[in-house]
Amino acid sequence: MLRLFQCEITFSYFYSVEPIIFINFGKNKLVRLVSPGRLPCNFFFKALKVLVKIKKPGFLKKPGFSTSRLLTKYIKLLYFFLLILPLTSCQQSKSNNQIKALPQDSSIQVYFNHSQTSEYRESYREKIRKGDDLEQIIIDAISQANSTIDIAVQELRLPLVAQALVKKQQAGIKVRIILENNYSRTWSDFTPQELTKLTKRERDKYQEFLKFADTDEDGKLSQEEINQRDALKIIKNAKIPLIDDTADGSKGSGLMHHKFIVIDNRFVIVTSANFTLSGIHGDYDNYDSLGNVNNLIKIDSVELADIFTNEFNIMWGDGVGGKFDSKFGLQKPRRDFQQVNFGNNKVTVSFSPTSPTKPWIHSSNGLIGKTLKSAVNSIDSALFVFSAQRLSNILETSHQKNVKIRTVIEPDFAYRFYSEGLDMMGLALSNKCKYELNNQPWENPINTIGIPLLTSGDLLHHKYAVIDKKIVITGSHNWTEAANIGNDETVLVIENPKVAAHYVREFERLYVNAEFDIPRRIEKKVKQQEKECGEIKAPSTFAEKVIVDINTATVEELVRLPGVGKKLAERIIKARGEKRFDSLEDLERVKGIGKKMLVKLEGRVSF
Repeated sequence: MLRLFQCEITFSYFYSVEPIIFINFGKNKLVRLVSPGRLPCNFFFKALKVLVKIKKPGFLKKPGFSTSRLLTKYIKLLYFFLLILPLTSCQQSKSNNQIKALPQDSSIQVYFNHSQTSEYRESYREKIRKGDDLEQIIIDAISQANSTIDIAVQELRLPLVAQALVKKQQAGIKVRIILENNYSRTWSDFTPQELTKLTKRERDKYQEFLKFADTDEDGKLSQEEINQRDALKIIKNAKIPLIDDTADGSKGSGLMHHKFIVIDNRFVIVTSANFTLSGIHGDYDNYDSLGNVNNLIKIDSVELADIFTNEFNIMWGDGVGGKFDSKFGLQKPRRDFQQVNFGNNKVTVSFSPTSPTKPWIHSSNGLIGKTLKSAVNSIDSALFVFSAQRLSNILETSHQKNVKIRTVIEPDFAYRFYSEGLDMMGLALSNKCKYELNNQPWENPINTIGIPLLTSGDLLHHKYAVIDKKIVITGSHNWTEAANIGNDETVLVIENPKVAAHYVREFERLYVNAEFDIPRRIEKKVKQQEKECGEIKAPSTFAEKVIVDINTATVEELVRLPGVGKKLAERIIKARGEKRFDSLEDLERVKGIGKKMLVKLEGRVSF
């Protein structure tokens, strides 16, 4: 960056974007001076910033000072880098050409906004970068609709998606939208008083919207700018039917966290991404940002579309009719996992939440756990947050069976006291000198738990795992108990090696540059807690309140249950061999287990 009196000249060379010289005259007046052309590159380069600060006017009067010589010196330096960087870029391009796109399944296509096999120009920041344009994939699918478009997504802030929906509605296509109630208001409708009550995160998002919508950069928003940039304003101006999770008459479910689209009762899009700038492209006010790391799958299956349409209709009720007959969260009817086969694919679907009073094995986390248990060779997972203790315990068992476990977790959540990443590393952090309920650090920890290297501001937002390089667990469902028992979520289990290969490649991209060393601050915190807290106890330790899968537990595990001895454990194993247990009441089939025993076992066993 070269500061010349009251302006700045900046040369920027970013990850797969154009090298550009800007002149900044202050007050957000940024003018592009030179664009030498796009130079593709597969690494993140932002090192060239030449900064000269001239603070005192007297400095210019010093003997021997020559403004022209100073300008000539640094302009030559800028052009020197302009000359050598293309050479570096060309060398890097050769390696880029070696990364070829993987073949897609004819029925299921997989996309990643940080993919290394494609690039696109963003529509909003006019930036060329690596990755699949998830927004354009969504728009293209919408544009091909012939009869219906149903969207259930936590947040929708992309104006081009909104415009595509308006265009289809005007063409006679039936469009319906469901949002999370915390994100169902237009930014432009917030009053000054309401803005003062926003959290810091919400205020930051609002400020980003102001910059995004202020296209003429005059510091204020005109009605025309709002109508062009506020996605929900565009949708509401067009009177597209839209509800949120208060349509059932409540104040909202845990979270309406779905991220799916159903088109023409045939095509289904399921993604981990919210329909926002930061979720797909990157923060508008951070040019380096490439967006939260997300995946998207497009599926062509009438049977699967029927399943998702049913989930949508349950939440929709009469829509905007005002009957309060929508159902969200635990008000939705309980449904078993649904499986469809088409082409080379076997797909199992689970919709969250599931009541904690129901068997865990029938919940979304139960489906994830069941799929993890099937691993023979490897489990690779890329997770936004991981706090589901039972899933960690299942992974530990797999590790003991020599299954290779590798995991990358979003840095903001990887080292929190409830993170199962800590368990996998053999660590435990307390909260107010108490461990998490049933906390169980691994006896044989692993060193293949890492945090990915991401651009500042971007998050690892995946919620997927690959089992034996042929089965994929993905969707909107984070690996948490909150998602399992409180949120409207989707879990897909896809059995197809061709589909899995895309997720394997994405995992390797994240894993190769991940950091695996335990941060010193965490080691220091563990020692500090041991010193300050003395003996740290959990509210109920695993040993005191064991939770076991009654259908898979060994004799040794069963005898840890209250009132269960070796002989009773053997009878349990014999009975489940004849017919599996699906509920607490089923255990009454076993001699020696009655009503009183069921009371003791409640909350201690899973199915």
